[in-house]
Amino acid sequence: MALSKMFKTGDGKNYFLTFALVSTLFLLWGTCNGMIDVMDKHFQDYLHLSKAQSAWVQFAHYLGYLLMALPASWLARKLGYKGGIIMGLMLVSLGGFWFIPATRISEFWAFLLGVCFIAMGLTILETVANPYTTVLGPGKYAAARINFAQSFNGVGWILGPIIGGIFFYSSKGASVAQGQLYIPYLVIAIIVLVMAVVFYFSNVPDLNTEDEYQLSSLDAAGIKRSIWSHPHFIGAMAAQFFYVAAQAGIFSFFINYMTEEIPALSHTIANSWLFADRATLRNGNYFVNEKGATFLLGTIGFPLFLLGRATGAAILRKLKAHRLVGTYALINVFLCCIVILKLGWVSVSAVFLCFLFMSIMFPTIFALGIYGLGVQAKKASGFIVMAIIGGAIMPKLMGYLGDAYNMSVSFIMPMCCFALISLYGYSWSKLSKADGIADLSDAKE
Repeated sequence: MALSKMFKTGDGKNYFLTFALVSTLFLLWGTCNGMIDVMDKHFQDYLHLSKAQSAWVQFAHYLGYLLMALPASWLARKLGYKGGIIMGLMLVSLGGFWFIPATRISEFWAFLLGVCFIAMGLTILETVANPYTTVLGPGKYAAARINFAQSFNGVGWILGPIIGGIFFYSSKGASVAQGQLYIPYLVIAIIVLVMAVVFYFSNVPDLNTEDEYQLSSLDAAGIKRSIWSHPHFIGAMAAQFFYVAAQAGIFSFFINYMTEEIPALSHTIANSWLFADRATLRNGNYFVNEKGATFLLGTIGFPLFLLGRATGAAILRKLKAHRLVGTYALINVFLCCIVILKLGWVSVSAVFLCFLFMSIMFPTIFALGIYGLGVQAKKASGFIVMAIIGGAIMPKLMGYLGDAYNMSVSFIMPMCCFALISLYGYSWSKLSKADGIADLSDAKE
């Protein structure tokens, strides 16, 4: 199938350029999220926090999503996609600039406030951009388009740890790193302002998904149908809650897992160019340190995540979206079991493979949830984004398990989450009363 078909509608309009512009937003919030995940370990070292306490970083991040999700949905309906995007970018910029005084204050709450501000801006962008990608072309390629756009998000996840590793882990110690923590956020704040100007002068038409369930019309009793009458939407909220919980937990504690659970490195590997300054001698053996774990996150973990997004977009042109979600989630249940069993390098490999198979879940669950909701998709989008609060609550449980037992045992949390996601994927057809979203994933003309 030609790539151009994904963006060309029946009336001859081609939305590729609009899609390309909107995809830059996915790159932006992926970078911001990737930086958050390496910030956790920095605060553990600098402020001497436990794993559960450092999870307040994730809590502040996802609290921003909870606070802003419904207002973001309202803004999208009132201002349209373009107005909502500009508003979101301005809020992200405000959060980025806040890190300058936060660094001077140098208190945990000040940094958490900045994280929350940025997250609130990202909430608006996600509420607008995710459903918008599904309408920039034929409906049957909606799941493929949103996964394609989320591939840029995967690139951001790679850049985030690289940037964070440079500024959050100084060879001169945590206190020096603390003093330069504002620098990457200042750069992001400036870039985001430029993006807002570009969007202001760009053509971003206000489009809607097809109203498969006639939510815009009145029923026999003269009452407008509600999005809450559709189990596939409610199920998507629950699935998204558990997915973001699993993702945030694995991403946040990846560095802890690698520094605590990974087997010892040989002397040759530890002293090679690959692990120079990235391994620490402990009890006569070399182990990966924080910089090494950040390096692995950016060079193996998130590239696998990106690979999953890219290949997922291609697979979704051929296979039904809900079955792919169910299958990938089930594979991750198995991988988490391997991690829990502490099988050395096999378990380490399983952690990395979790990145690959969780990659398509967020965008595909999103597409499954707003399927057929027409003009109500913007409203539904706000609720699905609000479900991201799972990333604020559940990682604290994973951190508690890591403190009480070890990081291998803590993978019980994402394992249970993936099991519930798999259940939603395989049940979607019954919930939606649709034949497996052929409209979203079938490539046949």
